[in-house]
Amino acid sequence: MKKLDREFYNRDSIVVARELLGKVLVHEIDGNRISAKIVETEAYMGIEDKAAHSYEGRRTPRVEVMYGEPGFAYVFMIYGMHSCFNVVVNKKGTPQAVLVRAVEPMDGKDWMAQKRFGTSYETLTRSQRKNLTNGPGKLCRACSIDRSLNGMDLCSNELYIEEGIEEEFDIVTTKRVGIDYAEEAKDFPWRFYIKENENVSVK
Repeated sequence: MKKLDREFYNRDSIVVARELLGKVLVHEIDGNRISAKIVETEAYMGIEDKAAHSYEGRRTPRVEVMYGEPGFAYVFMIYGMHSCFNVVVNKKGTPQAVLVRAVEPMDGKDWMAQKRFGTSYETLTRSQRKNLTNGPGKLCRACSIDRSLNGMDLCSNELYIEEGIEEEFDIVTTKRVGIDYAEEAKDFPWRFYIKENENVSVK
């Protein structure tokens, strides 16, 4: 499948967040191809978005990658233990990003199961399969994405996103999750997911 190019990412966060649905996140690691279909995203609109790390032009070493070129990975930690994978979008100097909230496992299911539950995919319970990649921290652990990949070029051959198979699906638009601190921004409808996909984190 064709890899997404720089121009795909060089657009508004809301546009990219919607269009990432159905695309395939790939991590080539130790000779293995780990891949998963993106089924849930959130847009973060940068300087004017109270939920964004770059709100009001905040610029620290942690968020610096968001001020760079589009099409790079922004990986940060929450609660000091869970990684979150974001895609830097829009032009250089406009610190917007898209959080990938949930994915549907494709290649490397055994790898994912080992990373999350220490066993093979075939031995997972129904509950474990449902919870394998249905959240930002879960998908990062399953796909071996951590802070070491912060700043990784998504147009490279290690961590990247492919076009995916063309398919029809409905998109649900709703407010983002876990940002109650963001005042009015907590209600902005900037979360998108594939309707009826069982891998979505919160319906």
